[in-house]
Amino acid sequence: MKLSELYWHRITPLHILLWPLSLIFGLFLTIRKLCYWLDFFPSTKLNIPVIVVDSISTEDAGKTPLALWLVDMLQTRGLRPGIVAHGNLDNPNQPEAVTNNSDPANVGDKAILLAKRLPNACPVWVGGNPAITAQALLDENPDCNVIICTNGLQFPQLERDFEIAVVDFAEYSFGNGLLLPAGPLRANLKRLQNVDAVVINGSQSSNYDTDDWAPSFYMKLVSETVYKLTQPGQRHPVSILKNQKLHAVTRYQNAHWFLEQLQRIGLHGNLHSFDEEHRYVVSDFDKLDAETIIMPEEEAIQCADFNQITIWALPIEAWVSGELQASILNNLREKFADSEFINELICPECKCQLRFNKKENLLHCDQDQMVYTIKDGIPDLRHGHKQKHAA
Repeated sequence: MKLSELYWHRITPLHILLWPLSLIFGLFLTIRKLCYWLDFFPSTKLNIPVIVVDSISTEDAGKTPLALWLVDMLQTRGLRPGIVAHGNLDNPNQPEAVTNNSDPANVGDKAILLAKRLPNACPVWVGGNPAITAQALLDENPDCNVIICTNGLQFPQLERDFEIAVVDFAEYSFGNGLLLPAGPLRANLKRLQNVDAVVINGSQSSNYDTDDWAPSFYMKLVSETVYKLTQPGQRHPVSILKNQKLHAVTRYQNAHWFLEQLQRIGLHGNLHSFDEEHRYVVSDFDKLDAETIIMPEEEAIQCADFNQITIWALPIEAWVSGELQASILNNLREKFADSEFINELICPECKCQLRFNKKENLLHCDQDQMVYTIKDGIPDLRHGHKQKHAA
């Protein structure tokens, strides 16, 4: 059982003592929302679409695999997304780009994972304020034309065009149903009525009435491949590790989930768990059989420099309802149909502003004398789809 399950998923005398603080926190959220609605506090509206992928709970609920799926889906259509995430920076108002050399202690394991899975294809930036971070990302990557924010539901500073709330009933995301600090919720359950989509990881729970929620879509997290940290580009089916005695290494709060995940795909191993804030060092693996160590990908990337040890990483992929994809694309079509958005697009080659020709339904790069197509209402800015403009 996770430590979070011991605390968040029950009500004890301690929770009763903390309940007044939860009420104050809820009041704070209401007042803050009202202040932004009345424009007492400034918010930032970008000139490109913003998609928020977040959870109302302290549990991750699978938003990182969903964000990876979203990037792949958008890139397949020719868009150029960028990701804004929350980091542990000393100065949260000075965002920074995440690279393979970034310190996980500063930017977070999830941000490192996103950057490693999306090398050179999608910029990943972290910071304490999503609006400031998104603007910094755009300043360095002006050709980015969609922002994906993985911590936006609780941060109204950045205006958004599509909100996705991720719910994981298998992880009991809502716990005892109380707001922080007595419970795991960062927002009231009614917040799920006001988003554009609720993505349910796994099967729906009968303990909650979802009729009043925003349209719900289903997601399944799967692990079908593994890879060695020394050979991240070579994926193997998980069956390659079957019938081997594995050492499953993870942090304590992920231990229950990780063992279940291994059993689900037919793998079995001895568990070795570490504290929640543990940073892995080579000596952690001294007593283990180096040929059979397996870790969650998010944690394994901390060990990328342990070249003398063979560590297998278990990545997680998201299978998502096609209806969610259609809903997101319909929203983007509406945004790009607005001249405010379509006329702000940047050429990925020369970084100059593109010119939209409504009659031709094409985007012109006057500097390079090239054009980009618009397919089914979505600008396709992939390199392979550039064409010489007819004289």
